[in-house]
Amino acid sequence: MNGAGRFYGVGLGPGDPELITRKAARLIERADVVAYHSGTHGRSIARAIASELIPSGITEEALVYPITTGSTDHPGGYDGLIADFYDECAARLAAHLDAGRTVVILCEGDPLFFGSYMYLHDRLANTYVTEVVPGVTSVSAAAAAAQEPLVRRTDVLTVLPGTLSEPELARRLADTDGAAIMKLGRTFPSVRRALAQSGRLDDAVYVERASMGGQRIVPAADVDPLTVPYFSVILAPGDRAPRNRDTTNRSRPPTVVEVTESTFTSELLVVGLGPADAKWLTPEATTALALVDHVVGYGPYVDRVPVRPGQKRHPSGNTVEVDRARFALELALSGERVAVVSGGDAGVFGMASAVFEAAQDPRFAEVPVRVLPGVSAIQAVAARAGAPIGGDYAVMNLSDRLKPWNVIEQRLAAAAQADFVLGIYNPASRSRTTQVAQARAVLLRHRPSDTVVVVGRDIGRPGESLEVTTLEQLDPAAIDMKCLLIIGASGTSVSASGAVWTSRAVPAATRSS
Repeated sequence: MNGAGRFYGVGLGPGDPELITRKAARLIERADVVAYHSGTHGRSIARAIASELIPSGITEEALVYPITTGSTDHPGGYDGLIADFYDECAARLAAHLDAGRTVVILCEGDPLFFGSYMYLHDRLANTYVTEVVPGVTSVSAAAAAAQEPLVRRTDVLTVLPGTLSEPELARRLADTDGAAIMKLGRTFPSVRRALAQSGRLDDAVYVERASMGGQRIVPAADVDPLTVPYFSVILAPGDRAPRNRDTTNRSRPPTVVEVTESTFTSELLVVGLGPADAKWLTPEATTALALVDHVVGYGPYVDRVPVRPGQKRHPSGNTVEVDRARFALELALSGERVAVVSGGDAGVFGMASAVFEAAQDPRFAEVPVRVLPGVSAIQAVAARAGAPIGGDYAVMNLSDRLKPWNVIEQRLAAAAQADFVLGIYNPASRSRTTQVAQARAVLLRHRPSDTVVVVGRDIGRPGESLEVTTLEQLDPAAIDMKCLLIIGASGTSVSASGAVWTSRAVPAATRSS
């Protein structure tokens, strides 16, 4: 560590000076330099909280933000301007530390909880002896002021910035137990809409300037958006939230719904969401998802469904498909409108077959099941590549979780010998790292080494990629669970423009080597 000075990030709590810890007060009173952030107006809330503790004549460093709202002509935009500001602030404080002075930077709330201090910590803590003194957060202060228990027992508390997009905020509110929303002010209108979409508005409590003068506590639904300051918090307590979500552990099967003799059945929909982007969701699926009361599915797929007011969401893990299907069937048996969602097409290695498997139980005989198709992953990859499945093709799941590996090898060989274009789903995972190499070896026994191979990764999602290679050049180590492979047939070729296509015609003499 350089320099003899010591650097302290000191939390002051949410506003009431009586909530400053004894340790924080002692450090402020003994500091050589006291630093604090402020807006462009130069007034610092942090300094105001600690004003009675700051010794007379002490060196003060006011770290005044160059901008709080509006635009900037900085070549790096807002992020570049703020990064330069923190660099300058760190240099100013480093000069004091190099001179052997003790520097205390005042932080509202807790220094490491949505605090400006963190950016100076990043720049100075590896060079100077540094200590962080925790403070009461605004969330804790708001809960105490409103006397609202946020979470109980196994409830999950999610702290959300109001700057999130409205759909993302609504989704996260729907999928948690207790929630606290910070960074309000101008974001309040979209936050209020997200609360309404997620069914949390009626229970949400608005706390303005918790522990400060002018503290105000009202139902969030009654707040005038034009009066909301930045220093306000919305609480959506967990003990008031619906208790039918399984978000504490997404690997746990959904809880079984009890059905009485007086219950009645409703149609169960199994909905394909497409491979990723919402533009590939069919109008039929969109309409169905807007009308159902319950959405059941693997957590990441449930997350892709827009949140609807009053709609209940039931995310669960990746290996409980039949349990998930039974849960949905129980809901439908009790008369609820239910959609089971699945990525891609629900009938292609998706939830449709799991639902029909569970529905073989005689008690579900009266529950009608309807499958709504979606764009499959192989269709999405094929479209990006050109037309590789324009002729006869087969699809396989390389996972051996539900079938033994020797069966997979037999089917790979049979598809290769039959000269099908072959789509391979789930080629690899964290626990399955050798199967792509094994499959490649099987295919090379029946296909030429220059057979065209398409590797699609995250097609339809940000950062998607598409690679065209050959069976010989395919690198198994580069394949992961986000990939889908298309292995060409003898009639598959690559055009001058790089498009991959398979001829619809197969000459009579064509046969596997």
